Amino acid sequence: MTPRIRIKTLIASAALATLGLGTTAQAQTTTLTLSSWVPPTHFVSRDILQPWMAEVEKATEGRVKISMLPKAVGSPPQHWELARKGVADITWGNFTYEPERFKAVWFSELPMMGENCEASSVALWRTYSQFLASNDAFKGVQMLGVGLLGGGQFHHPSKVITTPDDLKGQKVRMGGPIQKRLLETLGAIPVEGPGTKAYEMLQGGVIDASLHPLESVVNFRLDSLLKNHTIVPGALYDASFFIVMNERKFKGLSATDQQAVMKVSGEMLSRRWGQEFDKQDKAAETKLRAQGHQFAQPNPVLLDNIRKVRTDMLKELQAEGPSFGVKDVGAMVSFYEQQYQSLAK
Repeated sequence: MTPRIRIKTLIASAALATLGLGTTAQAQTTTLTLSSWVPPTHFVSRDILQPWMAEVEKATEGRVKISMLPKAVGSPPQHWELARKGVADITWGNFTYEPERFKAVWFSELPMMGENCEASSVALWRTYSQFLASNDAFKGVQMLGVGLLGGGQFHHPSKVITTPDDLKGQKVRMGGPIQKRLLETLGAIPVEGPGTKAYEMLQGGVIDASLHPLESVVNFRLDSLLKNHTIVPGALYDASFFIVMNERKFKGLSATDQQAVMKVSGEMLSRRWGQEFDKQDKAAETKLRAQGHQFAQPNPVLLDNIRKVRTDMLKELQAEGPSFGVKDVGAMVSFYEQQYQSLAK
């Protein structure tokens, strides 16, 4: 082999080696899709999901990236199944969209479970990890985080609701079986509908009042209609949420990247969720009070009635627990409450 041919051969080999290294590096990068059913400007996307996506990329040194799809690949109630089936790699949603399937988390949505969203979201993550991670209802996905609203309350256009009589015969927008049970027991007429439809339901006379966390009154632009807010200590109800990843996709990551993803997920992501909802609720209350809205609390009779719904439903959940894979709901609830109290201090 002549010197000139030898040099050309070495150059070609080096080029192939470089190309091979580039291909290997490219193959090591996994891009995951995330389906979100709120706009990119919504605070859940902007302040919770997008910062977390950046943290995943940083924690994995760029080996795992998450791309938020330009629009949701299904309706909000479909998002658990979309992840489980791998239609999207990562989704988030409300457990209450499939209430019977996720009855194991109903306890977290009961009245008076707590209004500190950071504490309740972390407490729910710890409770899930301790009691529910192996429950059949959660198979097929890797749980990345959970969260709550920080509590929903009564909101009315023309009066604060302070007595049982204030609720009698009132048509109240709600979502989910616990809210329905509450309203029926308290003498109101529950009307099912998404929070995003509350404005037109109020304007059309379909409802007299609506249930929301304070942040939704502002973020759904209901503050021009709902000017009276009844605040139940510990919250009238709550709503529980998940952030999940297709299990096969998660297990397809290297062990190092699985650990890196969970290092910035789990309790850390649940805490971020709660912190952002707390910020939104506080900002909403400040805005509503500045607008001259009326705030009140239920009188002792109405509070007792709400408390009785909570007590009765806890007894029912305890009795039904084995049917949804929880032997002792009371122990699970006690654990959650202990975690919440320690975190809310």
